[in-house]
Amino acid sequence: MNSVYANKNIVLGVTGGIAAYKAAEICSALVQGGASVHVIMTESATKFVGPVTFRALTGHQVITGLWDEPREFEIAHVSLPDKADLLLVVPATANIIGKVANGVADDMLSTTIMATKAPVVFAPAMNWKMWANPVMQKNVEKLTALGYRFIEPECGRLACGEEGKGRLASPGVILKAVADVLAIKNDLDGVAILVTAGPTQEPIDPVRMIVNRSSGKMGYAVARAAVERGAKVILVSGPTDIPEPAGVELVKVQTAAEMLSAVMARLPEAKVVIGAAAVADFTPKSPGNQKIKKTGDELSIELQPTTDITAEVGRNKGDRVLVGFAAETENLIKNAQSKLASKNYDFVVANDVSKPGIGFGADENEVTIIGKDGSVREVARAPKLDIANEILDSVKQALGA
Repeated sequence: MNSVYANKNIVLGVTGGIAAYKAAEICSALVQGGASVHVIMTESATKFVGPVTFRALTGHQVITGLWDEPREFEIAHVSLPDKADLLLVVPATANIIGKVANGVADDMLSTTIMATKAPVVFAPAMNWKMWANPVMQKNVEKLTALGYRFIEPECGRLACGEEGKGRLASPGVILKAVADVLAIKNDLDGVAILVTAGPTQEPIDPVRMIVNRSSGKMGYAVARAAVERGAKVILVSGPTDIPEPAGVELVKVQTAAEMLSAVMARLPEAKVVIGAAAVADFTPKSPGNQKIKKTGDELSIELQPTTDITAEVGRNKGDRVLVGFAAETENLIKNAQSKLASKNYDFVVANDVSKPGIGFGADENEVTIIGKDGSVREVARAPKLDIANEILDSVKQALGA
């Protein structure tokens, strides 16, 4: 069987939502693809669909409680996580997402999720107001940064009769997401990658600073994707509110000078450098020691240029692969090619930050990857983690792997 699901152990978590019945279709497709599927149902899930359905589909006992007598595994919440190649939660309610985000393990499903080192994929389904709730979105953001994956719910008519974003993604979308995760290869195993991310903050005085709009999401996505592909990742990050990604060595900095110092100190360890940070081009020449008072008069601040970090790496590149970014608002290709030539990049990732919904602060991006060999590859709009893997595909090619 050539299916990506073949011979994979998949734990399917089913929680208590009206979309629970759709999990049976997902389960059936995974089994038909050759996967060994083990189902864990929450108590609430059993109110919507019976365990016998999943037992018939999988040929395995369905676990419905933390104190169920294990029939196939020694201790289910210990052995299942170890055997799993992937854990999929369909549907994922606000309750299970909130539990995991806050370290609560009070039933078999939450305990198994907390215990596994396998990739965990949530397919949320809930009322649109619940999905849009800031607490929910903060939980999703926190878990995403920690390496958990989410399959965005769809817009449409909900069980409550209202319209909005909260419907479970279609089975095809869910199955593709599972296949994509299972297909991730350990193709960067042991490669040391240094990633810069986020903005820098250049102090004007103890209160004010020069900063840019970078959220750090793209750089953090690159770091996360690289870890998933087996790389050893050093992440040098300016100030962000993104949780520390699992598996990376995080070096926190504030100013451009601090980032330069951190990068150059760790450069000997790196085989690849990916400069995703949005470093300030200028810094105040003489920052005030005290808060500058508003007097009504005009204020002039003398600025001096900061050192271009990726250009400095380029001058000390050796046999490393160096990747730069070009966030532009006009003449995208021309400006990116200019950076490529002047900074000794192997390739540059260019994106038009003037487009709505991509670039700074957004969860998605759309880029053009331009190589020093003259190649130009457009990557369509996609979640930043997907864009990160496209960038790493180019890194792998540049390494000759």
